[in-house]
Amino acid sequence: MKTIHGVLASSLFLAVHAFYSSSDDVVELNPSNFNKVLQSDSLWLIEFYAPWCGHCQSLTPDWKKAATALKGVVKVGAVDADQHQSLASQYGIQGFPTIKIFGANKNKPEDFQGGRTSQAIVEGALTALRSVVKDRLSGKSGSSGQSKQGGGGSGGGGGGGKKDVVELTEDNFDRLVLNGEESWLVEFFAPWCGHCKRLEPEWAAAATEVREQTKGKVRLGAVDATVHQGLGSRYAVRGYPTIKVFAKGEQPVDYEGGRTRSDIVTHALALFSANAPPPELLEILNEGVLKKTCDDYQLCIIAVLPHILDTGAAGRNDYLKVMMKMAEKYKQKTWGWLWTEAGAQMDLESSLGIGGFGYPAMTAINARKMKFALLKGSFSETGIHEFLRDLSVGRGSTATIGGTALPKIHAVEPWDGKDGVLPEEDDYDLSDVDLDDIGRDEL
Repeated sequence: MKTIHGVLASSLFLAVHAFYSSSDDVVELNPSNFNKVLQSDSLWLIEFYAPWCGHCQSLTPDWKKAATALKGVVKVGAVDADQHQSLASQYGIQGFPTIKIFGANKNKPEDFQGGRTSQAIVEGALTALRSVVKDRLSGKSGSSGQSKQGGGGSGGGGGGGKKDVVELTEDNFDRLVLNGEESWLVEFFAPWCGHCKRLEPEWAAAATEVREQTKGKVRLGAVDATVHQGLGSRYAVRGYPTIKVFAKGEQPVDYEGGRTRSDIVTHALALFSANAPPPELLEILNEGVLKKTCDDYQLCIIAVLPHILDTGAAGRNDYLKVMMKMAEKYKQKTWGWLWTEAGAQMDLESSLGIGGFGYPAMTAINARKMKFALLKGSFSETGIHEFLRDLSVGRGSTATIGGTALPKIHAVEPWDGKDGVLPEEDDYDLSDVDLDDIGRDEL
């Protein structure tokens, strides 16, 4: 019986993991072959799944059916994110299944917002494909630049895919790396080094992705240690390539991760997450605050808090603390965070279906798509976390904001941090009024 149980357990394990086979039209992807996506001119639709996930298991037959329908038109892939956690981390996967669209710019995949039926998947893929074709007709290349990097030594000199690797020298090293505001991964290389030449395209591709995903807060640099021997000596470089990590305010340490683009990006994002402050939580005081935040970020998260007379300063600060904790939790996301008082921005509330009741309320707005989603659960750490987690993996219902632009925003004074004060009532002196006469007149 022990042997039978062992076979049964093994069979169940294989059955759980065998989501897709070579006979399916779904391409199984992993860190070793993911470059076929990044170097492709095709549009890719990629599912990140976990074998134990019930929703993933339910999606599998529709994903296979969609892949067959899209064969030769759109590439359809799948990543076991449980097994290949580096890929999942690299693309910010926090729930399953998550579907990403790798379109014209493979460095900036977009979340798939459509339904989970084969019909909805096919329609969403064709919509994304039409967008790519339209961009090409208008002259937008959208190229990721990862498949056409030139040769030569590592470092920031030269064009092509190496443009985001900063060439570091003895003249600029201290200013940029030691005294700048960014964290750095620095490669010390020698032009004749074969390992350095093999690292070059991975380093260049990672540099672009890291700069974009961290908004320039983490940079990749390169030092020709045969030219700038003083720097190599200062950091005890004895072989090539040597990679050092310079976190802001800390002593440099050796990089001990892998040498693929995926490995480098994963390490850089972890460095960014560990050192990045949470995004600023801003009060909507004028149109500029809302526009800049919603234009600069993928999503802007907006809370509409009760009037100060309803909560007092202590109650409002409790709500703001919850928001700041959530901003800290999701600081790796490119999201902006805003709040306003109930009634201060009625046009905004009306456009989102909030106005007049249900405070506190929260919405997430994608200004580029003019779409929004509303928090349905409680305004608490748990409720907001569930709301944002669903958004980050493409779940939850969305609606379209009316019009072609964000609603009108009224200029208001910033909250002074104090309790609200009821408006003073006028005092009336009734000492000279004969109430008895008033009564007789009325009679």
